[in-house]
Amino acid sequence: MTMLASATINPATADDPAFLTIAAGAWDFNKRDDQGAEFRVEYRSDYKFWELKPFGAIAASSTGSVFVGAGVLMDIYFGRRFVVTPSFAPHLYAQGNSDKDLGHALEFRSQLELAYRFDDRSRLGLSVSHYSNASIGDKNPGTESLLLNYSIPIN
Repeated sequence: MTMLASATINPATADDPAFLTIAAGAWDFNKRDDQGAEFRVEYRSDYKFWELKPFGAIAASSTGSVFVGAGVLMDIYFGRRFVVTPSFAPHLYAQGNSDKDLGHALEFRSQLELAYRFDDRSRLGLSVSHYSNASIGDKNPGTESLLLNYSIPIN
């Protein structure tokens, strides 16, 4: 409870700038087939509606899959240094030459990131993502990613 009570949007962190986030890690890490690497670039806006911020993303796997999408995120600060960022975004999915058929071209990404915030406001974090078509396709195997993220402030 004390940890939740310390989660705040305080003046030192509330005015964070926009970020360019670069990420790399494991694609489909919890499955036995079609595993590989994922590489991602995101633009995270500093514009806020309530506490939600828009972002755009493009991701590609070493197996040939590509995702392009946009959605919303929220930064939750624990003191000055730690930031938890849940996010949600619809994405267009292209299977490419990958064996991973996710069942539909429209996929929804939900993600949770835990990051450390440096004095220059850059962040180093770890994120877990889940892609799913919410059963709008013939099948919905989903996939997960585990990524190391570095967010660079854009002034």
